[in-house]
Amino acid sequence: MSVPAGNLLAGLPSGSLRDEIFTTLTDTASLSGTVRIERILSTGQASPDGFWYDQDWDEFVLVVLGGARLQIEGEAERALGPGDWMMIPARQRHRVAWTDPAAPTVWLAVHIGAQKPPQKIRQGETA
Repeated sequence: MSVPAGNLLAGLPSGSLRDEIFTTLTDTASLSGTVRIERILSTGQASPDGFWYDQDWDEFVLVVLGGARLQIEGEAERALGPGDWMMIPARQRHRVAWTDPAAPTVWLAVHIGAQKPPQKIRQGETA
């Protein structure tokens, strides 16, 4: 059995990116729910004006390198630097207000699903 491994800081861009890069590191589903872990690279990107994430799952975010500002709806922006993290509950509207344009911002995002995957029903069975 192969155990996945890597380095969150490998392959960082030397300049600005047109768009953020989302890399799924692992994506698992079980009867207890789903978990997706991503590395996100930002170089000055932010959510468009008036745009809010409104997700069906909890999200843990950690800034590994760089800097960012997140805004939770109804609250002031929160500055995040290396080592700073936030646990965003499902349905909590939030947005990325700013990321450092001068250097890459590396995020670790853990998406924690609240629903069980759908059960497959075979012919002759009932749910």
